[in-house]
Amino acid sequence: MSGRPQWSGDRRTFIKTTGAAGVAGLTGFAGCLGGEAADIQLVLNPAEAGVDIQVQYRPLIEYIESEAEVSINTERTAGYTETVTAMRDGQAEISGVSPGAVPATDPEIFDIIGMRVAFGSAQYYSTITTTFDSPVDELADISELDEPEVNFADALSVSGTLVPMSMLVDAGVDVGNAPDGDPPDFDPNYSDHQTSREQMVQREDIVAAGQGAFQSAPWIEQEQFDEHSEDFADISSEYPDAGSRIGDEHDELQLLALSDPIPRAPMVARADWDDPVREDVEEAMLTAPDSAFQHDEEVDEDEELWFTGIVEADRSDYEPIQLIIDNLAIEFEDLI
Repeated sequence: MSGRPQWSGDRRTFIKTTGAAGVAGLTGFAGCLGGEAADIQLVLNPAEAGVDIQVQYRPLIEYIESEAEVSINTERTAGYTETVTAMRDGQAEISGVSPGAVPATDPEIFDIIGMRVAFGSAQYYSTITTTFDSPVDELADISELDEPEVNFADALSVSGTLVPMSMLVDAGVDVGNAPDGDPPDFDPNYSDHQTSREQMVQREDIVAAGQGAFQSAPWIEQEQFDEHSEDFADISSEYPDAGSRIGDEHDELQLLALSDPIPRAPMVARADWDDPVREDVEEAMLTAPDSAFQHDEEVDEDEELWFTGIVEADRSDYEPIQLIIDNLAIEFEDLI
């Protein structure tokens, strides 16, 4: 993991390990039954609405099943909080979680298998965008408006909520204790990255939106990214596609803020998962060839797997997220 920024921060808050409700709709989990092909559960939540998780992850799932002699059942959760809760409650063996779940979650809940990378990049970016006819030209303008609405992704999404909230704080906007509470300077809406962007474009009352650059970049010209960062073009796998979906001047988004590089989301295993197949599953993930991340048949663009590999990582790789948590003074127990 050479070349990544090294930040440090002290662990301060943890997701509680008791008292939270189970994941809605996740029933009949098989667990590890042994035999020729052990049944294991993979829980995931998509960053974008309408994405079929089973289709998106099919190449990787089929590869792991062939290498580790397991049968993987997949379940879609409504958000990052439900995904972590499924791991905590023993309802899943493996999962993909938000980078923010690492410093925010008790280490006894899950172990990191590895960091997902996209086209060689282990880092990605968060954005805050608006339309060009918006009353907001810079983030500080939000605090001057009368009851403005701002869109975000899931409350625990790093690039869709936590980093945008932190950038608002740095711009002097009062976020209160959001996302755990109502900000004094604006009304937040939480959904997913795609919905965050789409509703902001469609509704005049929503003056800005936070989302990962993987969602916003196609509607932002490369020149805007160049103005905000000298490193985005070299680090971000989204840069080549920036501006590619702009059809006319009404489609283009105005880039209000661009984050520092963020470590990409990890794949994790439940910490107390004790089965001989675990080592085989983790090894298959970390040594999977390029073909394991690509569909053999044609699928919709949104159902292409967004990452192209998994590399070894540990909790220290996610220390940059702790700085964001500290900046927001988040108490995660009320979000789970």
